[in-house]
Amino acid sequence: MPITREHELHQRRSGRNIGLAVVLVGFIALVFGLTIAKVQGGGTLQAYDHSYRPALDPNHPRYQQP
Repeated sequence: MPITREHELHQRRSGRNIGLAVVLVGFIALVFGLTIAKVQGGGTLQAYDHSYRPALDPNHPRYQQP
């Protein structure tokens, strides 16, 4: 015998689940957007691996203006 009536508790849980889904999708969109901005930003954005990079040193002869 199938359950045909939906309890009020199920409606509240459904609302919370939809809210959580919206928050998760927003967080994923934020991380994705930041990743795209970092990748396409180019220029002087490089990893912080604590190594000397002549391309970022304005006093180095091989420095190129972005």
